[in-house]
This record gives sequence, C-alpha cells and structure tokens, in this order.
Amino acid sequence: MNKKIFCVASICLCLLITADLAAQIKLPRLISDGVIFQRDAKLKVWGWASAKEDVSLLFKDKVYKTSADENGRWELSIPSQPSGGPFEMTFKGKNEITIHNILFGDVWVCSGQSNMELTMDRAKDRYPSVIANSENTNIRQFLVPDKYDFKKAQDDLDGGTWESANPKNLLQFSAVAYFFAKEIYEKEHVPIGLINAALGGSPVEAWMSEDALIPFPSLHDELIKFRDDKVIQEIESSDNQRSKDWYKELNSKDIGLSSSTKWTDPKLDDNDWTETTVPGFWADGQLKNTNGAVWYRRKINVPKSLVGMPLRLWLGRIVDQDSVFVNGKFVGTTGYQYPPRKYVIGPSILNEGENTIVVRIINSGGKGGFVPNKPYFIASEKDTVNLTGTWKYKLGTAMPPLAGSTAVRWKPGGLYNKMISPLLTTSIKGVIWYQGESNASRADEYRKTFPALIKNWREKWKQVDFPFLFVQLANFMEKRTDPSESEWASLRDAQLHALTLPKTGMAVAIDLGEWNDIHPLNKKDVGHRLAVIAEHLAYNDKKNVYSGPLYQSSKINGNKIEISFTNVGSGLLAKSGDLNYFSIAGADKKFVWAKAKIENNKIVVWSDEVVKPELVRYAWADNPEGANLYNKEGLPASPFSFELKK
Repeated sequence: MNKKIFCVASICLCLLITADLAAQIKLPRLISDGVIFQRDAKLKVWGWASAKEDVSLLFKDKVYKTSADENGRWELSIPSQPSGGPFEMTFKGKNEITIHNILFGDVWVCSGQSNMELTMDRAKDRYPSVIANSENTNIRQFLVPDKYDFKKAQDDLDGGTWESANPKNLLQFSAVAYFFAKEIYEKEHVPIGLINAALGGSPVEAWMSEDALIPFPSLHDELIKFRDDKVIQEIESSDNQRSKDWYKELNSKDIGLSSSTKWTDPKLDDNDWTETTVPGFWADGQLKNTNGAVWYRRKINVPKSLVGMPLRLWLGRIVDQDSVFVNGKFVGTTGYQYPPRKYVIGPSILNEGENTIVVRIINSGGKGGFVPNKPYFIASEKDTVNLTGTWKYKLGTAMPPLAGSTAVRWKPGGLYNKMISPLLTTSIKGVIWYQGESNASRADEYRKTFPALIKNWREKWKQVDFPFLFVQLANFMEKRTDPSESEWASLRDAQLHALTLPKTGMAVAIDLGEWNDIHPLNKKDVGHRLAVIAEHLAYNDKKNVYSGPLYQSSKINGNKIEISFTNVGSGLLAKSGDLNYFSIAGADKKFVWAKAKIENNKIVVWSDEVVKPELVRYAWADNPEGANLYNKEGLPASPFSFELKK
C-alpha cells in the first residue's frame, strides 16, 4: 500500500476512534458510586454524550429515555423516591455505566470557611470513641475539591467521591457536619448525605455568583479584575518572589544556622542564652515586636520508661512557623500558626537522663512564640514529661515584616463558580454554614452580603425555601475587662440580622470557642445546635425549642430598661450566678457595665452611673467569656445591641 494512502487511512481511523470515545456518555462527579439523592423530591440525572445521542436509564425495572441536545447535554427526570436503598442505575448510550450503592435520604450542603472545613482528624484526640464507633453506611460525605474559577460558572467538579462514615474515612469528614448528620440520622433514621464545599479563610463574597455581586460594585470589580490570567500571574509571581527573597535573607543571616556549632546541636554551650517561660510570646519580653528567627532550647530529664518507644510530642500552637529537633534530630515542622503541633519522637531518639529539645520559630509579623493555655508535653500511654516552664531563647536574626500575599482563591465569585455551581442540579434538603471570621472587619457590608448569598443560593438551586442554618461566630481572643467596641461582635450582629429571612436559623456559639484558637475543637456542640434547628425548620418538630433567647423589644422606666425576648422556651436562666456582660450608655455613648436581673421572663438592666440610658448591649466583645443568659433548655442568648427609641 502506498505509504501516503496508509498514513491517511490511519489518521482517519484514529479520528473515528477518537470521535467514538468522545461520544461516550459521561456523568457528573456527584452521580457516582455511593451517591445519596434527595428523597421525596423530583430527581434529575444528567450528563454528556455526543450531539443527539440516545441515552437510556434503567432504574427499579423501569427504563427512562432521552436524547442529548446539540451540545451533547442530556437530562432525565425520575419521580420522587422515598428514603431507602441501596439501588443501582444503569445508563446506556454508545457505552454503558452502572452506578452502585445508591441511597435516597437527605442531602445537606456544608459550606463556609475553616471551622466548617475542620476535619475529624484535627479533633481526633477529643473524640476517639466517636471515631472508633462511627461505622455507618447511611452517613456519607462528598468532599468538593478546593478550586476557583473567575471566568464562568462550571457544571462539573474536578474530583470527589462519596465516602461512608467509618473510623478511616471519618478522619476526612467535616467535624461539624458529621456531628450534625449523626444526630439527624439518630432521630430521623434516613440516610444523610453531606456535600462538603468549604474552604479555610474564604470570605462570603467568594461564594456568591456574579449576578449576586453586581449590587456590590467594589466586589464585582474585583471579580472582573481577576478574570485576567495575567493579573493573577503577576500578583502570584510578585508574592512568591517577595517571600522567596525574605526567607533567603533570613536563612543567610540566621546565626543559628551559620555558627560553627549549629544551634540544634545538643552539646551547644547556651550559657549566654536568656531564660524565658514557655508558653508565652517573645514580644512580652526583651525582644518586643521583633520579626525573624528565634531559637528556643530546653534540657529535660527522661525516665527509662520512655526510652525505646515512639512518643507523642505536643507543642500546643506556635506563631508562626516552627522546626523541632530532639537531641539534634529533626522531628517535625509546621508552616503556619493555626494547626496544633503534634509530632512523633522516634524510638531511637531519646536517651535515659538528659535530652535537649530545640525549636526554631520564624515569625514574619505580629507576636511570635508559644500560644498560652495549650498542651506542651512528651508522653507515652503511661508517662508524661511536662514541657511548660523555663526554657532558654536567643535571636537568630531580626527581619523586617514580610508583607502578606494576595489570597487569589478567596476573591469574589471564584469559589461559587467552581465549588457551588456544579452542585445546583442536585436537589438538597438544606445548607449548614459556618463562616464570617474573614469578614469580621467589614460587618456593615456583611449585613448585606450574607443575606444576599442566602437569596442567591436559593434562587440558583430553584428551591426558594430550603432551610439555611448558620453558626454565629464563637468567642475568640483575649477577654477585655471594660466594655469596648468589637469587630467580632459587630459581625455577630450582622449574622443575627440574617434571621429576618424565612427558614433561617442561627446556632449561637459564644460559649463554645477558645480565646487562644480561632479553630475551637468543640464541634460536637456546634453540630448539636445546628441539628436542633434542623429538627424545627427542616423536620417540622414545631414543639422543640431550637434557639436561645433573641432580643425582641424594650421599654424604659426611669433609668431601668426592660427587655423582652423571643425563644425563651420554658424560661430565662442566668447560668452560674448573677447575669453579667450587659452594658449601657447614655447620650455620650460611653458604655459601662450594668446590673441585670430576670423578672417575669424579661431582663431588667440598669446602672447607677447612667441616669438616662440610650444604648444597651449584651455580650458585646470579641470574647464575651462568662456571658450567661440562656433559656432553661440550655441554649445561649445571642449577643445584641440596640438604641432606645426616644
């Protein structure tokens, strides 16, 4: 055969094979083995094929048929199904796909930022028995890949699989979402599907569609700006180079790395090092607000019982980066401040008697050091060596602050397009949401953007009344002794405002946080409070008390203010003593602590320092630790602020 003719024939054959492969039906990632579909709702299944290709579906001995449109998209509708399973679906076009282990139950989208994203693995030391006993094929999670797209809304995801709850898989479940699902399942006995679409650090505007952003010009302008790949490349290149140069200079100047005897060496003479107390921040000592690399050393005495076995080394939390060495051997590193430091010391590292621990801390801005009130120890199952107390430290090198990088993936619209838009064809029971920390400095804007997001999602899902349940910001940061302004309190107030939308519910969490950790580990109670709301709003238990007291109205009588609440349940309660954390102000707007008491299921507030009160606040602080107004069902009152009507 003529070589030219043979080549042409081969090319044609390849094109035919390629075209045939392209014509094969394909399903979206969500419709895959183990999927949970929403019960009691019209079911749409869809996918792609070649233009006009015939597609059929076999389900429960019935055949459903359709044809792809000119763009290759096809869709089939199946009558609503009751809770149950497992089932199979077989799709046929020019190829055949069978989806196994399908359940019908309730599907909840779980979204927000890091406190929704935080996994059971992060909380495993708090909930070991929960994890050990988690086997349940009726609770499943689909983890949406963390991706963004500023150019257009996508119709499929880049990855993800449905995973059933068990001791292995559960470590990657959202902790809040799992505790929520577990409680709902135990009460309703229907399969619960969790679509986990959350990303740490993300602001609310990242989860909004373009049309929802148009009323917010500055946010919409950012979306348009970041559609330009060159803009992103220039920003990321500049950020990366600045960071690279900073760390290169730091490492070249750090005398702990360049000395003839490295500071990791257990034999180093550290007599000229300064003593300090761990935990603690070096800004509170001689170094003040120095940025750069600071080294810490401590000699510990290890009993024979700890030698020759792997051990846990817990170093609480460290700001910002750390590298840890035991007897000169590297045992672990963490690159940013939020994760707990949990390392393993190998069985051959420790000696009986004296041992040396060295920690190199790099901080590029703010207060560096060891975060107080966290665990610091070396331990086996039986013995523990406490690591708090006196250490020595020395400056390796001082550096100017490193300017922060631009978090491109958090820009407006990007997460909606890539992580939410592909979910919209799937019917859902509702949404649970934990987010707001990243918008705390823009509470006035959040008062508008957060309700806009709720409306936006309901419109896009074409389910205008699905329950939208959210967590109010937990208590965080150091407690103040005097009434003061608070960005976190303002953000909580903006969240409270969103309850004006129908079928919304808010889980108050001002008693579930940790002053020294933006990621508190008590996710069980958060999940419980969301589940209680869901029972009321989504499962029609109208008798349950699903919320703590919420401010309703007030009236003034002399210098006293009488406050009425909704959701008082079986009565208001001052938990653990007298009511506290109320403050009032007159026309000068200078707040002072006020006295408060419960009278006839209302709160009476006053201060002898304020003759004519005009403003009242409750739990108005970043960390209102000790705020103790609850209902008798054990649910805390939301913080509030109001101005008395004149």
